[in-house]
Amino acid sequence: MSSTEIFPSYATVSGWNAVLAPRAIAAPPSSRKKFDFIIIGAGYTGLAAARQLALLKPELEILVLEGSVVGEGSSGRNSGFLINVPHNTKMSGHDADADFAKKQIAILNKGKAWLKSLIDEHGIDCAWSDIGKYHGAATVKGERGLRQLADDLRQWGLPCKLLNKEELEYHIGSPYYRFGLYSDTNVLVQPAALIRGLADSLPANVTLAERCPASSIEYKKGEYTVRTLTHNYKSNAIILANNGFAKHFGYLKDRLITIYTYAGMTGQLDDEQLNTLGADKEWGLIPANRLGTTLRLSQDRRFLVRTEYSYERPENLFKVKEILLKSIRHRYPQFEGYEFEHVWGGVTALTRNGAVYFGQLGPNIFASVGCNGAGVLKGSIYGKLLAESILGIDSEELHTVVSLDKPSWLPPEPLRKVVVGAAINRFRRIAGLER
Repeated sequence: MSSTEIFPSYATVSGWNAVLAPRAIAAPPSSRKKFDFIIIGAGYTGLAAARQLALLKPELEILVLEGSVVGEGSSGRNSGFLINVPHNTKMSGHDADADFAKKQIAILNKGKAWLKSLIDEHGIDCAWSDIGKYHGAATVKGERGLRQLADDLRQWGLPCKLLNKEELEYHIGSPYYRFGLYSDTNVLVQPAALIRGLADSLPANVTLAERCPASSIEYKKGEYTVRTLTHNYKSNAIILANNGFAKHFGYLKDRLITIYTYAGMTGQLDDEQLNTLGADKEWGLIPANRLGTTLRLSQDRRFLVRTEYSYERPENLFKVKEILLKSIRHRYPQFEGYEFEHVWGGVTALTRNGAVYFGQLGPNIFASVGCNGAGVLKGSIYGKLLAESILGIDSEELHTVVSLDKPSWLPPEPLRKVVVGAAINRFRRIAGLER
């Protein structure tokens, strides 16, 4: 991401979005120029905040600006795992605190229940599948990590099952992994279909503007002016829900980094091909190492592999494609000669300590950014809670979120690039066969 980029721009389409029917794109409003709230970013966080503000205060007029097209943005480019287990349970003052982890799990479960209620209410066809997930370890170190995860899950009151090599192979069709873990704490979805459905079912007092990136924000005499490429809009309050691209407006530059990840997806598999991918006809697998390879077999018979990372800028997709093919063929030699129907990248925002920035940045400007790769459930519930916080609605969940650590400091460029690049290379080496 260069300093001039104001939203993610991608070289190829998202495979998840490409397999869906085209949708009508919401044009920027040309007549109304003043809104009660302007939200920058139509991902899970931005749409959740807009929805909750609109439902709680129907008299408000809310504008959501999306630089890309809903479904093609970052929210439609992930692997479609809705994980309700916190990534970071050892923040300051809570080291190995099971009760603290349970509070975070309860918040994420609220997000899952809320999303499911919206899907049911609005008939959003996003292939929602409450079937859990597998974790796979290809190394001794990875196995140790999964055994520790199993201990943590049980301590948090979450059931799980350990799988030996043969048991995991039965389910996913690959002998690559030496050890596995199954947990039912996960939902699989078609992410582009989900985010599109959420956008297309917003309350009537929310205006969505696609292909309308905000280029600058100016605050003067208690009022904000948000400039886009074609229009200027005014508001007394702003919500930043554009993840790492909040840096473009001068906020949290020393707290956020953006990381690209990459995925390849096959076309629809025939029965013979499908039968080589295990007894389960739909499944997802998370690697034991964070820089390992994620696998997924979708409801509509497509096989997805996700791996590889790059800092701030996208990698060459020809190089990425070869890495993805190598990864999948290590696990499934029968895919030799097969090609991906779609290869794409997606960007997420990370913080040094895994914390989300949640709260007020300045006069009537608020943010929830830094999802750390777990943005579907976390982004949704944090966006909802941010709206409630702005309106003065208190809750136990809000107290928990506010009590969490803020993102820690990052060194400035060019040192940051050197440090992050070295860390990525180090984690690649550590990941080893998990990649």
